[in-house]
Amino acid sequence: MTGYAVDVAIIGGGLGGVAGALAAARAGARVVLTEETSWIGGQLTSQAVPPDEHPWIEQFGSTASYRALRDGIRDYYRRWYPLSQRARDQRFLNPGSGSVSAICHEPRVALAVLDRMLAPYAASGQVTVLTRHVPVAAETDGDRITAVTVRDLASGGELELRAPYFLDATETGELLPLAGVEYVTGTESHAQTGEPHAPEVAKPGSMQSFTVCFAMDHLEGEDHTIDRPEQYEFWTSPDAPVRPAPQIGWHAVAEPGRVLVPNPDPATDAAIVVSASQQGRFSPPPDYKPIEDLWRFRRLLARANFEPELPSDVTLVNWPANDHTYGSIVDVPPAEREANLHAARQHSLSLLYWLQTEAPRADGGTGFPGLRPRGDVLGTDDGLAMAPYIREGRRIRAQYTIVEQDIARSSLGDSPRAPYTDSVGVGSYKIDLHPSTEGGERM
Repeated sequence: MTGYAVDVAIIGGGLGGVAGALAAARAGARVVLTEETSWIGGQLTSQAVPPDEHPWIEQFGSTASYRALRDGIRDYYRRWYPLSQRARDQRFLNPGSGSVSAICHEPRVALAVLDRMLAPYAASGQVTVLTRHVPVAAETDGDRITAVTVRDLASGGELELRAPYFLDATETGELLPLAGVEYVTGTESHAQTGEPHAPEVAKPGSMQSFTVCFAMDHLEGEDHTIDRPEQYEFWTSPDAPVRPAPQIGWHAVAEPGRVLVPNPDPATDAAIVVSASQQGRFSPPPDYKPIEDLWRFRRLLARANFEPELPSDVTLVNWPANDHTYGSIVDVPPAEREANLHAARQHSLSLLYWLQTEAPRADGGTGFPGLRPRGDVLGTDDGLAMAPYIREGRRIRAQYTIVEQDIARSSLGDSPRAPYTDSVGVGSYKIDLHPSTEGGERM
């Protein structure tokens, strides 16, 4: 079997995998990086989701490489796009003026910048990127992985990767079962963690839901209605076995009466913009309501940021209504995994079709036929993202796991929290627990 012998083999080409490849290459290592989809970049590209992060990211809490990525995305728009003067004046340009992040942007732009960051190492042969490759087997020696076999999804051929160091950067921890590494999934029990609020019985299949996102714009007066999805009746049925049934409808939005308003008037557009201090903090306008403002929440392009204005904004749909809870794609047989992925795609297409044909409008009408799926933005034919947006995967069983009693005020009272000298991350985000793939809320 042909293959590669390198210093570091990285399985998974999402943001973590690319960061690992850059760090290893800068240290002089020879690297092979594999990725299941056609695009490296994971969440920002193949999954199509803008970064969702803390509001101080432009001030602190960023590595140099991540800062270079963000700066590169903004520089790409400044160099190649006809930005309006208002947009050009923004120190921290937000191309989509989306509210979820200070830098909402098109997936293709993130891909272009990531490719550029890896380009010098790829040109010298120091880094080899293999897209459309998945791991299918692992060879171990004791507690060390010595080789991983990957399959080319295009040809079906296989390659053997050998290296002293392997990084599992897949979205769901695919190397762990292949290599026989101890891991956990879902909800652990009280007996396993000692956490006061843990259930008595573990629920390994109870994992946060995933979403197949899609991009769309809106051209008033035009009809871009897609073919009726084969599972449309299922997802719009009152008996749909997810969330409060039916899954699809405005009832999934927190505020009663809130409906979609495509293409807000640029003159009064309540987008999140950078504050006057230009420090990168979010500065929400008075009428903005976070997730309820569905159109602007994950908007990728705001038409008013360009001159001449674009025909429409482009927004990404990653909403409660297409948050897929009906079946997992982790630790299930291959046929079941494919069926669940297909169902998730049908779920999102059904939401799009409902928006185009049946969704109640603020003006009393129904349906927005001018909603146009933008597969060109996502590199697909149907407007759906290449890969599902993953919120939870396998977790390696650690030497020590942070548990509720380490951090909860109810457990610690006024006692000081223990210092952790080997911290690997800094976060500032609510515990965002989506419904479980087994139904109900994730514990």
